[in-house]
Parts: sequence; structure tokens; C-alpha cells
Amino acid sequence: MAPEPSSGPVRHYDRGGWLAQFTGRILVVCPRCGGCALILPRPGLPERKYLYELLFVPRRLACRGCGAVADWEPQVREDGLVAATPGGTEDPFFRRPLWLQTRCVGQVLWAYNEEHVDELSAYVGATLREHGASPMRAMLTRLPRWMNRADNRSDVLTGLETLRALANRSAPADRSDAAHERGDRPQPYRALYFRGGAYKSTP
Repeated sequence: MAPEPSSGPVRHYDRGGWLAQFTGRILVVCPRCGGCALILPRPGLPERKYLYELLFVPRRLACRGCGAVADWEPQVREDGLVAATPGGTEDPFFRRPLWLQTRCVGQVLWAYNEEHVDELSAYVGATLREHGASPMRAMLTRLPRWMNRADNRSDVLTGLETLRALANRSAPADRSDAAHERGDRPQPYRALYFRGGAYKSTP
């Protein structure tokens, strides 16, 4: 006999992950054709040891639709590299509008990639949320209040499914009407990565 489905609460345990962990692969609006372009670490670079290195590693934007290519390098200050700052509806490197955007309960719901959508869906869909020892920049504890409201859960989950579908489309005509520049970038971290691997973050 098959077991009966559980009627208990859907749990989610937040391990305090950073938004930065989803910046290894970002879907954006191509600056040339308006289709979906991809931002990745530039090929041929040494293997990364730490998560925070994703905020400093050189990037390449490439569009398979029209062939557009662009490169990004971190700024240099003093003897270190200045960190990119994730957050908002533009990517933290080229400042292009994110491809995965949709309107939801009067707001804009966005994500960097499919893995980001999966994490948000698991959190929003949970009826019991548990938090571990979260670092200062933990992603889920910093989500906007409207995403955490129980009466918005169904709408937000529907919006996340819209983003999941958008991730499988790439033509300019598939672009969401929400995917445009807003200039809603967060305050910079003012973090530096020094030669030799030292990392310094200032408030």
C-alpha cells in the first residue's frame, strides 16, 4: 500500500547563503538585439577557492542570438580589486536588465538564473521557515516584505513559474515587459580583494 501524503508543514531551512552564490551564471537582456544573453566568468581563469571571489572575477557577456560579446574587469583601488555588488533588477557587472523579470503583486520579481528561481520557490512555498546562523549578507533574510507575506504566497509562486518559463526562451520577442533599466542598484559593498587572496569588507 502506498503511503499517504504528508499533511505536515512544508519546511525550509535557511543556511544563510549569499545572493553572490547565484552570480556565476546570469541571464540578461542583450545590449544589441534585446534577446537573452549570458554572463559567465571569463574562460581560462584559475579555479576559484571562495564564494566571494565571484564578485571580483572578470566576466564575459555573450549572446548566441546575435553574436554580441563584451568583457568586464573589476575596478582597481589602492592595491585591491573593487567588488561588484549584487542586487536589484540589473546584473552587478555590465548593469544590463535581468532577463528573468516579471510583474507580481504590484512589484517586480526577478532572479539571476534557474537555480536562483529554485531557491526562492523553496523558500516562498514553505509554511515553516527555519533560519540558521545567517551572515550579514544572507539573501533570504533580506528579501522584501511583500515576498514574505503569506497572502502573497500563491501570486509569488506563480510569478516564479513565469521566470522559470522565461529561462527557456531567448528571442527578443520573448522578453518580459518588466525587463528594462530601473537604476535600482544597491549601495556598493566597498569590499576589496587584495593580491594573495586577502578579502576586506567595510561597512
